[in-house]
Amino acid sequence: MKVLERMAPDDDLPQTMIERATMLEGVMLAAATNGAPDNAAYEKLRRDFVLRDDLKGLLPQFLRAHRDLTAFRTWTQAQSPHWRDRRAIIAEGFAPLMEHLEGGRDSPGDAVTTNILQTFDAEGVNSVWTKALTRRVSDPEGAITVARTLLEIVCKRILDDLQLPYTDTEDLPKLYGMAAKALNLAPNQHAEEPIKAILGGAMNLVNGLGTLRNRLSDSHGRGGLPVRPSARHASLAVNTAGAIATFLVETHIERGMS
Repeated sequence: MKVLERMAPDDDLPQTMIERATMLEGVMLAAATNGAPDNAAYEKLRRDFVLRDDLKGLLPQFLRAHRDLTAFRTWTQAQSPHWRDRRAIIAEGFAPLMEHLEGGRDSPGDAVTTNILQTFDAEGVNSVWTKALTRRVSDPEGAITVARTLLEIVCKRILDDLQLPYTDTEDLPKLYGMAAKALNLAPNQHAEEPIKAILGGAMNLVNGLGTLRNRLSDSHGRGGLPVRPSARHASLAVNTAGAIATFLVETHIERGMS
């Protein structure tokens, strides 16, 4: 299991990855809340994670961006004057990594999507993706809503880059259709049946994601009790949104480089 994976000995630092991640989060929490910062431990622990290709995509952006605790503390102070808010930011940022190391409901594609979206827009698009990941289990309805928001933001960002107009009233299926057409990903832009089927399937998934939360929340089961989305529904929505967002972004980047 991932939780038992061990690192080579390094002074008095913990040996398992989950223990090191927990210690790293604690060191950053201390620095952000006027505790005693341990910069030496921070730099060693940070190095262990950023050098791991299989894990660095799950790291919070603020960890990747700050090489020492002085810079990190300055950043946290700019985010909020309140310790509680800083704690929440750090906890949310570490959630995807901790969930992965604890053997939680992570998907093999999580890290791939994170890497792509960080490259595309670390502070905007990827921050929404991180929120979707952290809420899959604890807040399924919220995760589904954020997954839908993720795709909306990706579509709008692509349309902005291509200088194509849209309005604030456009829903997700409409935005996706506009972005797909601009990227030559609309089914009717292709003659090959397998390609048309794949692109049509992606469009159907987007249409379903656009209505999933409302239908689950408003529908009723036996006895008139409302049917609420569960963690498995949230995982489906988030994984679907992540895969399609990655597909759109990779296509957009590739076209921009060609």
